[in-house]
Amino acid sequence: MQYTTLGNSDLKVSKICLGCMGFGDSKGGMHSWTLDEEKTREVIKHALDLGINFFDTALAYAGGTSEQYLGRALKDFAKREDVVIATKFLPMPQEVRDNGISVKKYINDCLNSSLNNLGVEYIDLYIYHCYDEKMPIEEIMETLNEAVMAGKVKYIGISNCFAWQIAKANYIAEKHGWAKFISVQGHYNLLFREEEREMVPYCKDANVALTPYSALAAGRLSKNRQQTSERLEKDAYAKGKYDATEALDNIIIDRVGEVAEKRNVSRTQIALAWLLTKVASPVVGATKVYQLEDMAASTELQLTEEELNYLEEKYAPHALVGMMKK
Repeated sequence: MQYTTLGNSDLKVSKICLGCMGFGDSKGGMHSWTLDEEKTREVIKHALDLGINFFDTALAYAGGTSEQYLGRALKDFAKREDVVIATKFLPMPQEVRDNGISVKKYINDCLNSSLNNLGVEYIDLYIYHCYDEKMPIEEIMETLNEAVMAGKVKYIGISNCFAWQIAKANYIAEKHGWAKFISVQGHYNLLFREEEREMVPYCKDANVALTPYSALAAGRLSKNRQQTSERLEKDAYAKGKYDATEALDNIIIDRVGEVAEKRNVSRTQIALAWLLTKVASPVVGATKVYQLEDMAASTELQLTEEELNYLEEKYAPHALVGMMKK
């Protein structure tokens, strides 16, 4: 396993972050394919054995049970100081806003729930799950800074935003002497490269770490087009992100397969090795132990310039999808 320092921080993280959206009580969330606690523990234990020390979850995943499963497994299998835990809070729901709850109280309530679910005293990287213009960004940054000063959070990050939004937030934080976002988690993979327009150059200039999600396009980049899985069949959210561009994407999926066959490695290794030339630590989900082996091996694989160009050259612009679709 290879390691890197995460942006403007002292967090030393594995170059693969284990995404934990696939863990949790399937009755408590939006996904029917999540792992129960026993299988979750098996995956997390093997990830640790492979040197993965960076784990990403969210309060919203499986009704909080993803955090709970992760917290209990890490407590049993690792020392707290040896792992980096990231979790996220969503923008304030309209019904909460209508009840007159302040932004500060809402964020603190979310933070305390995550701390309780994870069973920890602090969170290494606390992430604003999606920029929402209805929530005053100055109040958000002030509240997050207070959490850092109180020792409940070490660093803060953001997910699902435009480059101008993180730039604005960090300008406000710098003006007040508050903690700034040190990472951004956006949708970025070989099939969806819209982050390269503005976010990637901004992050390079500002030394903000890119930790993208959907690194394997919800499994599309790890399988040939004849293969399927429970997630490919049942993940309606992922279908909404990728089905409309299937014809364009299939060209790139086939090229991933060609390069993988020539190199005698898996498609997963090729897709992640490409992404690792662009970002600090992609968030990659795994629901089976063997998937972790490919993830770890990708950090050691070096693609040639010719291979990189071959994988990239047929990309066509995509419309914004998922949480960034306005």
